[in-house]
Amino acid sequence: MGIFVVMTKYPNLELSYHQWTVSDYHKLAETGLLSEKRVELIGGEIIDMSPVGKLHAATVKAIAKLFWGKIGDRAIVSVQDPITLNNFSEPEPDLAILKPNDSFYADQLPSASDVLLVVEVADTTLAKDRQVKIPLYAEAGIPEYWIINLNEAVLERYTEARSGEYALRRLYRKGDTLSSELVGEVQVDAILL
Repeated sequence: MGIFVVMTKYPNLELSYHQWTVSDYHKLAETGLLSEKRVELIGGEIIDMSPVGKLHAATVKAIAKLFWGKIGDRAIVSVQDPITLNNFSEPEPDLAILKPNDSFYADQLPSASDVLLVVEVADTTLAKDRQVKIPLYAEAGIPEYWIINLNEAVLERYTEARSGEYALRRLYRKGDTLSSELVGEVQVDAILL
């Protein structure tokens, strides 16, 4: 699959690299090698995750509370948990709404087909959430993706995934109301703190 490869240290050399699988990644985690790090597997590469600031953390909590109130038992609200998209990508989105599962996915992590909506809260990660995560989630067939753009106080909503991109992009600002089949009507003020 290979979503991206950045070789900044040796720009004039074509080097091969090891592409980690989800299985490899889990084995590394089991040995404790990743226990001190906030990382996620994207396109076969182990990527550092940015530290979470106060506004980012508060926004995740606000969205989680909103979703729990609107969704109830119809789905599972997952907060900063991994989802397995394919054999080479296991991101940890800020929030995901998952199809109901009696075991709460105790037997295996949710796969792309279990995910109804993914939300990433972005400040320092905005470029990554747009350039890397949009094609990643669209390629996996995630039906809806939101970026909560803290820098510009905008909710970016992406729908209609096809061929590695989303056909529709809508922007919502404070004062706007978002209407979604999944979560109903959402006052954007409840998300953009």
